[in-house]
Amino acid sequence: MLKSIKVRNLAIVEDAGVEFGPALNVITGETGAGKSIIMGALDLVLGERADKSLLRTGEQQCVVEAEFEIANPKAINAILEELAMNPCEDGQLTIRRAISASGSGKSIINDSSSTVQTLKKIGDLLVDMHGPHDHQSLLNTSFQTDILDSHGKLWARRAKYEEKYREWQEIRQRRAELDSDDSSVEQQIDLLQFQIQEIEDADLKPNEEESVNDELSTVANASRITELANGIQAALSEAEESAFNAVAAALQYLRELEAIMPEASEWRNEANSVSIQLQELASAVSARVSDIETDPERLQWLDDRLGLINKLKRKYGASIDEIFQHHAVAKQKLDDLESRGERIAALEKMLEDTEKEMFAEAKTLTESRKKASAKLAETITAELQGLGFAHGAFGVSIEKAPPGPAGCDFVDFGFAPNAGEEMRPLKAIASSGEISRVMLAVKAVLAKHDSIPVLVFDEIDANVGGEMGNAIGKRLAAIAKSHQVICITHLPQVAAFGSQHYMVSKGVENGRTFTSITPVEDEARVEEVARMLGGKEITSVVLEHAGELLAAAKG
Repeated sequence: MLKSIKVRNLAIVEDAGVEFGPALNVITGETGAGKSIIMGALDLVLGERADKSLLRTGEQQCVVEAEFEIANPKAINAILEELAMNPCEDGQLTIRRAISASGSGKSIINDSSSTVQTLKKIGDLLVDMHGPHDHQSLLNTSFQTDILDSHGKLWARRAKYEEKYREWQEIRQRRAELDSDDSSVEQQIDLLQFQIQEIEDADLKPNEEESVNDELSTVANASRITELANGIQAALSEAEESAFNAVAAALQYLRELEAIMPEASEWRNEANSVSIQLQELASAVSARVSDIETDPERLQWLDDRLGLINKLKRKYGASIDEIFQHHAVAKQKLDDLESRGERIAALEKMLEDTEKEMFAEAKTLTESRKKASAKLAETITAELQGLGFAHGAFGVSIEKAPPGPAGCDFVDFGFAPNAGEEMRPLKAIASSGEISRVMLAVKAVLAKHDSIPVLVFDEIDANVGGEMGNAIGKRLAAIAKSHQVICITHLPQVAAFGSQHYMVSKGVENGRTFTSITPVEDEARVEEVARMLGGKEITSVVLEHAGELLAAAKG
């Protein structure tokens, strides 16, 4: 569940936070108070796009932080561990995102730096958000197909088809590459032969660029290296005031000292070791630089070699490894083109076989979808009847379609809101209130099979009259028995069903607008529901009605 969210300097919010509870959390407030900013903040921590226009006027940075408590963090930990990020300990997950006035941003998951893509990937496992305009997605046939497959638990069956579809597409692409005019093929062959020969003639070695650079630096600085080495040898052992001579003098003193002070023998041994180390160091330096000399021919060869490597990198890859990869790919393409006739015949046979396998998987998937569609239609119809469509009906149509990423089916949801009306596609329904209720019915059905722990509804009751609020509130409360639900609502009938109720308010201090969000309970909650019922004129009758709504929702 989402435990809390904190917001600082986002839009009209200076500093606000809220701790959510389990079950149904409702958020209310006057129009323009900033209710949607809470959802915008949640969007940010879940990886949605952000820009500096979100910052509160005059501020340099906005920050959003969300804390989650996850019952089963296995899937999320798998993502985090793959990216070498800190896993969830005891199911605790903290996501923090900051946006600066310069347009830059920073994302952190459990104290590890993250990318927005990772936020999005993890967010998809944590929260399912439904905004006031998201019902439009319900009109998309791809979304409808996903709903059917999710409800029918057909993802494994669909994955088998998708694998064959990808294989089929790859073979078609390879076949198309060979299926061009002869002049184009000859040009491709000439180009590939040139590239392969150029790379092979270079006779590159793994890690050669690094070794050439190292040697080039050595040869180019041979004079200075020799000069420094001679200075080192002089300082260590050859000059009159060398370290070796100084140690030798010390040894003489130590021998005399040892005769009158026995413990000096240990110091003499140490000094003797130092003398030997100095000689060894001088010899090592001498041996290493003895073969180094200024060789103009070698220097030119190294410079030319590095130039060749850089030339090949510009043409074929950013590194020698990538050049090798380009060589391997070019050889494969050349082989395909040179044996074009045989390859075309082989690919056509592969295409035929794969197409048969793909259509076989598609047929099995279609049959499974048809079985699942009847159950989905029946289940959503039952939900809709609880949302005011006493005689309404929901239907799922499956028509044959060309092969696509999700199968060979065109899935289309239909709806008949009243008895005696024929089933019409959802996109033909003009009322956004009806579409909103259909979406809620779909969410209610999917929630029973959905592992996403947090469901967010931002004004799911938009364009719905007060008389339907009670039914919508009941459905949200039912969903909240298995999921944490967060709902922004303008209907008092919906707000009454909340397990927790939060009120967003807006005020002005010193010419600046401030938004706050606070939990309301007992009398304060009655007053907020009364405000939703009667506006600014809150009479005793309105207060009594608000109390009755809350009592009825609890009962």
